[in-house]
Amino acid sequence: MLKISQKSFTLLEVILATTVLTIATGGSFILISQTVTSSSIAQSRLTAAYLAQEGIEIVKNIRDNNWLQGNDWDEGLGGETEDTYYEADCNRSNLLSCTSPCTIANLRFLKISDFYNYDLGDQTIFKRRITISKEADKLYRFKVLVEVFWIEKGKTYPPIVAQEYLYNWK
Repeated sequence: MLKISQKSFTLLEVILATTVLTIATGGSFILISQTVTSSSIAQSRLTAAYLAQEGIEIVKNIRDNNWLQGNDWDEGLGGETEDTYYEADCNRSNLLSCTSPCTIANLRFLKISDFYNYDLGDQTIFKRRITISKEADKLYRFKVLVEVFWIEKGKTYPPIVAQEYLYNWK
């Protein structure tokens, strides 16, 4: 009789140990899954922040090239109305305008050059919208607003926004 109860007790221990290991392993998989998802979102936010800053730099580059070519500093920068949006990438020397409401194209990533653009490469989840507006009280100042939008795994994330003022300081 003593041997039967010891065998039953050993079987009970095995079942309990299996249950504990299953719960611990399941919890670990959930934690790993959440970590991977959080990492992916953080990577997308960082990319969006870089794309927003790149949009500002592209507009600054257009202004600087105007000076170098002897043109008016604001040539090609638009800024006529606040409901005009622009697209720009490193491959273009000008802004493409689109009056609201307009469809914003997804950026593409060209692996060969490691640049985002609108023409070549794999389509990404990112969309960039640039708004340039003249300050009513400032003759020599533009407000540049860049918004980067994206949808990841079916969820729309709030846009990353960068804003800068451009001046005719020359």
